[in-house]
Amino acid sequence: MRTRTLLLTALAPLAWGSTYAVTTEFLPAERPLLTATLRALPAGLVLLAVTRQIPRGAWWWKAAVLGALNIGVFFALLFVSAYRLPGGVAAVLGAVQPLIAAGLAIPLLGERIGPRKLLAGVTGVFGVALVVLKATARLDAIGLAAGLAGAAAMAAGTVLTKRWGRPEGVGPLTLTGWQLTAGGLLLLPVALLAEGAPPAMTATNLLGYLYLAAVNTALGYWLWFQGIGRLPAASVAFLGLLSPLSAAVIGWAALGQSLTALQIVGMAVALGSTALGSTAAPKRAKGEAGGPDLPLATQAERRQSTSATA
Repeated sequence: MRTRTLLLTALAPLAWGSTYAVTTEFLPAERPLLTATLRALPAGLVLLAVTRQIPRGAWWWKAAVLGALNIGVFFALLFVSAYRLPGGVAAVLGAVQPLIAAGLAIPLLGERIGPRKLLAGVTGVFGVALVVLKATARLDAIGLAAGLAGAAAMAAGTVLTKRWGRPEGVGPLTLTGWQLTAGGLLLLPVALLAEGAPPAMTATNLLGYLYLAAVNTALGYWLWFQGIGRLPAASVAFLGLLSPLSAAVIGWAALGQSLTALQIVGMAVALGSTALGSTAAPKRAKGEAGGPDLPLATQAERRQSTSATA
């Protein structure tokens, strides 16, 4: 069951790797925030209409926080980084996300990160760098800051999604709809202020946006949040290394981009790091009850129940 869940969750970053090709080949140029908004908001609204559930109680602000971290803030910073840095540098910055998630999982989830995961995180960054980084890459301070902040936002969103779990009776599809809607609503005014009204759309543009919203985002994030609910957060974060690898393969197969022997070696290193990091079971902190798949609230309730009946 764990292997099946890992494979299904891995489909999300593999799909996200197609974003660059779809954006460059199907969408209007110089509209990154519009693209981010149209990826998130329509998909979120459709999922809300399908599931017919809205947040209640504390989940109004929890859904807003998760939507901001996983969608709104992450998408915005991702595009700032992509526009100010070469794609390779931006991808390497994104590859540090598993290390950040592993670090956050220690205080927030009570996980102890062993040397196996640390080794996987470092070698994963190195492998991605071999695939996408060029010697002529230029650096930009704002782009670097945005790339690191975006990786931190997604890592924090992944860990908090695991920590808070889901309300009783709420499935992954509903939680995905809440977050996409919240993130899209956050992006909408920013996109309008920064880029103005949307341009006239061609049939090709509409097809590209439909793919990004339906497959790349709604389906992709549903698989991602479902995986977070069933697997350790740090393990899920390592699957994000598949995204730049997928982008490189799609660029070679569909866009005619070159793929050198060094890049193939980097892919092998990154894939090995992904397997190593995502299959390593985290150790619970000393005295921590419950398994890694349980939200902390559930574990706390179990401890209280056990102490009451002892």
